[in-house]
Amino acid sequence: MKPYTKWLPFILLLALGFYFYFSSPGDNRTDSSQKPVTVSYSAFKKLLSGGEIQHILFEGQRAYITLKRPIPVGEQQIVSTALVSFLPPLEDPDLLETIRAQQVEIESRPAPQSGSAWLSLLPWLLLLGFYWWIWRRQMGGGVGGRPDITGFLGPGNKKTGELPDIRFDDVAGQDNAKNEISELVDFLRDPERYARLGAEAPRGVLMMGPPGTGKTLLAKALAGEAGVPFFNISASEFIELYVGVGAARVRNMFADAKQKAPSIIFIDEIDSVGRVRGTGLGGGHDEREQTLNQILAEMDGFSGHEAVIVLAATNRPDVLDPALLRPGRFDRHVTLELPDKDAREAILRVHTRKVPLAKSVDLSVVAAGTPGFSGADLKNLVNEAAMMAVREGTADVEMKHLEEMRDKVLIGSVRTLAIQPEERHRLAVHESGHTAAAYFLPNADPLYKVSIIPRGQALGVTQSLPVQERHTLPEDYLRDRLPVMLGGRAAEVVFLGSCSSGADDDIKQATQLARAMISRWGMSKEIGPMDVRDSESHPFLGREMAQSKHYSESTASRVDQEVSKLLKAAEARAIQIMQDHKSQIEALIMELEQKETLDHDQIEHCLQSTSNQQTG
Repeated sequence: MKPYTKWLPFILLLALGFYFYFSSPGDNRTDSSQKPVTVSYSAFKKLLSGGEIQHILFEGQRAYITLKRPIPVGEQQIVSTALVSFLPPLEDPDLLETIRAQQVEIESRPAPQSGSAWLSLLPWLLLLGFYWWIWRRQMGGGVGGRPDITGFLGPGNKKTGELPDIRFDDVAGQDNAKNEISELVDFLRDPERYARLGAEAPRGVLMMGPPGTGKTLLAKALAGEAGVPFFNISASEFIELYVGVGAARVRNMFADAKQKAPSIIFIDEIDSVGRVRGTGLGGGHDEREQTLNQILAEMDGFSGHEAVIVLAATNRPDVLDPALLRPGRFDRHVTLELPDKDAREAILRVHTRKVPLAKSVDLSVVAAGTPGFSGADLKNLVNEAAMMAVREGTADVEMKHLEEMRDKVLIGSVRTLAIQPEERHRLAVHESGHTAAAYFLPNADPLYKVSIIPRGQALGVTQSLPVQERHTLPEDYLRDRLPVMLGGRAAEVVFLGSCSSGADDDIKQATQLARAMISRWGMSKEIGPMDVRDSESHPFLGREMAQSKHYSESTASRVDQEVSKLLKAAEARAIQIMQDHKSQIEALIMELEQKETLDHDQIEHCLQSTSNQQTG
């Protein structure tokens, strides 16, 4: 059957509907074969009074007129004997008397109703035709002769296996993860060699990590290294309004992958369908659970040596159903962490391969100044810096472009905000307090920059850069972090005599840190090594509702007292620092007000001017 013949019945049905809709009885309303000329009602009455009309046919609100002889009529003075005029909605009592006086033949019939019945049937005909077309598509598509119920939901939902051009060399900063999955490359290249020795590759690999760490990129690199088809789909695409669509999509995708084996199936954000079953607030056997059941059934249906590997990615492994993680399914877990300094530098080198860099650019410094950045964040940083260089018309990307874009990502864009001199002075005092506390406390991170230029939601900022990556946080470091957080408030109290609302976020962060020290990390002699934090289970998993607090109200009250005690002690330390180094901090305040932004050397020059005393 030719492709256009599938559409032929539908097109004919549509044409038939339009034909009956627009069809009407023949134009035999007048005694002339000419097309009637439309005239006004006034012209019609004038012709009637002049005795020029021979016959009138009334049809609804229309009057079809036949003249006794051809005469010029209408605005264009067309010579005709066939006219038509529209009667006014108000009754004209003189019209009938004039017709009788002129002895004109009259005829009357109701307004034409043809097309009304077909008009009411037309939507139903079109709807039936549409369903028939869908049925034809279902019976014609599908893998292995099965009806393809996903076809009419959009061709983009069907993923054909593609060969990615990404390799492991394009994935930087995740060496451990690459080592864990590199052996799968050999299996996909030569599965028969493993089959001869009775070895089976893992059926499923679950990649876990924060957003932007390169889970999708690593999956594509695996397929690219092995040279096998790559089926990529987001788990949210399985969920639709129609029952059974998600399960059908799973079946079709797995069938396609088996036909093109060896191959890789990658399911992104699998937590959208792989959440714990049977604990939702709504209950019932919903579409999401049907889809998850089908995924599990398909993975169980793999033969021992079938060269299809399923990769899945999530940043919420804690919400996944245990059935997904048992042996034979996603039994191999690969964790992707946020990159450390060396990894960030390697990622920056990958993303700057095609970017002309000035000699002043030091990627190691950029990497050191971007703790907590993911691979996606670093890629965006390089791209934004290149766009800034284009806007400024420079030939290369310079260090200032990378630093400006880093500050934009961390803090926000510069805002043009009119600040009164008194408020500007308070901002300088506040930021100088943070800076002084960080400088004089022995365990605080080294200072990088302080600024009172409004950025994002902040009116000012004090930036510190750690000397090395920290994987654990010592108690001495945390106890020095609290006075740094409260240093701005302490400076306002010492130098201005009162505090302001500018310390709102500082107090929030300090409270969170102090509570974590007491309730999670056991850094209180009064409470001891006891976990008294609130439940971190997601409320929609149903777990939190079935659990009660594992500590008493009196213990919670003691925790609150210890948190308050810790914060008050930190504030007292911060105030003591401001009083002990008052002259240096005043010099720092004046310098900051004048220059608005100070780097590490300028800060050190102000605070070292009279004393190098360290406060512990």
